[in-house]
Amino acid sequence: MAALDLLFQRYRRFARAKARGYFLVGADFDDIEQEGMIGLFKAVRDYRCDRQASFRAFAELCITRQIITAIKTATRRKHQPLNRYVSLSGLRVVDDPAEWWVEELLDDHQAPDPADEVVSLEDMAAMRASLAEMLSSLEVDVLRLYLDGRSYQEIGVLLGRHVKSIDNALQRIKRKLEAHLLARDTAALAAAVA
Repeated sequence: MAALDLLFQRYRRFARAKARGYFLVGADFDDIEQEGMIGLFKAVRDYRCDRQASFRAFAELCITRQIITAIKTATRRKHQPLNRYVSLSGLRVVDDPAEWWVEELLDDHQAPDPADEVVSLEDMAAMRASLAEMLSSLEVDVLRLYLDGRSYQEIGVLLGRHVKSIDNALQRIKRKLEAHLLARDTAALAAAVA
């Protein structure tokens, strides 16, 4: 247990740096960081010193895979009912004390950290700029419609393209985005280590 605690302390910042480059629908940054820590735990559990890879390289692979798996799981269509919940705060009636009590119970009275908001806005602006440079005009249109919740068929009709063309565009977008995020994370880790 002492060795496990030491590894967790030593690699927590590493997991945090890896998690910073990802976004999980309906989750906080802490949730993504926690997924990274689960990946670290799996790395500790499954690492074999008789293999050629160093523990750091193996841990990086496990952390990244755990985060990506969590993101893919959260964005599957079967989870849409959970991701499209109706907020109880929308049901609040000022005249009804029971509704007010539910609202107060759920409110944690914590204001968001302005520094986190600024960093998030900067990250989003950088991501948008990178996407504008990386993607073709067709890919931008497909991504915009896909993020609006349109099906492949609807996107194909709106853009006058075959469904397979839409699927191919989305696959290219995913590959480009993954390559961009990997390059950015590698640069961030190199800067953190240096």
